[in-house]
This record gives sequence, structure tokens and C-alpha cells, in this order.
Amino acid sequence: MEIERKFLVASLPDLNNVVFKELKQAYLSFEPEVRIRSLDNNLFYLAEKSTGDLSRSEIEPKINGVTFQILTSLVQGRIISKTRYYVSLNNNLMAELDIYYGELEGLITVETEFKSEKEANEFIVPSWYGKEITYDKRYKNKNLARCSIEELKLLLAESIGNSRIKK
Repeated sequence: MEIERKFLVASLPDLNNVVFKELKQAYLSFEPEVRIRSLDNNLFYLAEKSTGDLSRSEIEPKINGVTFQILTSLVQGRIISKTRYYVSLNNNLMAELDIYYGELEGLITVETEFKSEKEANEFIVPSWYGKEITYDKRYKNKNLARCSIEELKLLLAESIGNSRIKK
């Protein structure tokens, strides 16, 4: 079970000495949600996720690079490219800060996973987190992959408007 809260980013934390990976992900199906993902172009995954917001099931086995390349020919919608930074938080929690590029340039989100819904609900949000988007379906990656350019422009304008980050 995946339990996570997702936010826009109000201001970037110090990212010096923070581990990061380059991610590419794309969707083979939106309903049910089936995704492929590449991390640093050397780890590859095929994931199936249930519907939901705060909590949902996720199965994510590793696949090899050849399988990943073959599956990219079956992708629906845009391929999402982002740099993911792994920022340590208090209470042994981890913030996964995503800086998107390509058509999603300007979008910066952060999500934190929890062991329980109780822990998620008691989470003290760091000051650099911005507006919570856990329940805003527009920000789900599967919807970012399939929305129109016009919808994307509106979403990016709104997300940048909710941020103190200067571009």
C-alpha cells in the first residue's frame, strides 16, 4: 500500500549534497493505471496502481532495459521527464522533490510517503512545502501525461502562481 501526500513547492530547500535521479515515465494504460519508469537510464520498472488519493495499492516489479525500450512503443500520452531529489526530513521521513522538464517545465512538486494514514494526517508540513495537491487529480502523473497542451499551460500557470520560487 502506498500512502503519500503531495504538494507544490513554495521554495526550494538546499539541494547541495542531496541524492537525485533522472526519471522518465510513461503510461501503457490510464485505466487501469499501468506505467513504465526509468531511473538514471539503468533501473527500469513496470508499475500498476489502483485508483485513490492518499492511499492506493502499487505493484512495481523491475524489468530490464530491453523490455523497457519495447514497451515505450506502446506508450499513451506524453513521456514525463523529471529530476527527483531525495531530501531527508525529521522522523525518518523522505521528501521526493520532483523538478519537471520538457513540456512540464516549471512544475515542481514534492511528495512524502508514510507507513500509515494516521502518520500522514499527523505530518507537520515543512515550511518549504506549498499548496497541498494530494486530492487534486490534475496533478497525478497519469493526468499530466494525457492532458491537452491548453490544460497543461493553465495548470503550469496556476502552479507557478502558487509558488514563491522565481524562475
